[in-house]
Amino acid sequence: MSSRRTTAIAGSLIAASFSVVMILPCTATADDQGTPSTKGGKAVDQAPDGVELTTLLPSKISVDNSSGKTSITATVKNEGTKNSGNVRLLVVGFDGLKVNDVKGCSAIAEKDLPSGSNSGFSCPVGDLAAGKSTSYAVSATYDLGKKGKICLPVQTADGKKTYWQQGPVPFGTANPSPNAPATPLLLDTDNKPVGPGGDQLPQSGAGQAVLTYGAGGAALMAAGAAGLWWSTLRRPRRRPAGS
Repeated sequence: MSSRRTTAIAGSLIAASFSVVMILPCTATADDQGTPSTKGGKAVDQAPDGVELTTLLPSKISVDNSSGKTSITATVKNEGTKNSGNVRLLVVGFDGLKVNDVKGCSAIAEKDLPSGSNSGFSCPVGDLAAGKSTSYAVSATYDLGKKGKICLPVQTADGKKTYWQQGPVPFGTANPSPNAPATPLLLDTDNKPVGPGGDQLPQSGAGQAVLTYGAGGAALMAAGAAGLWWSTLRRPRRRPAGS
């Protein structure tokens, strides 16, 4: 085999190995949000005939263990047969989940926030056509040492009526991963922080105390996966011949 061919093959193997290294870390990012869900949602005020508004949240989010940052996609949908009229979507955070920004939306003044919430944004959906939906990119932080909830009310533009409200519904895990790069959290699951004496999860956000705003009927589910770490094994020393 010529040295040129040997060099080409070796180069290909190195390139393939490098590609694997580059691809694998992308499997545990905040963008892996699973199937959207309406868990924790209910109709409140009577909507106009032919209008059926709902919201969707990801079934799973991932929180960066070092920064506490996560991303969430919030969707409002009209499953009816007529246009919704002028409506708005609120994205509100509670307890350990703080909403930092929602693209295309305006921050709600602190004095106007719903009772017990720590942050919120108002999104002008407008007149949503029948069968159509609109999604919003939510940037948030999650204090993994606490429980965290999010709420999505769909209201008339003046806020006098709430046609639908999802939450406050929790994101959490019963199996925290303090030593992994990210902790996966499932919708409608109460967060169970690491117990006393264990490794402490990182704190994020202001950490200010807020009132509990519970969502009834939240089911505890085993969620997430502990980080898998391999320890390096020491090779046994070879004994001298004849010993």
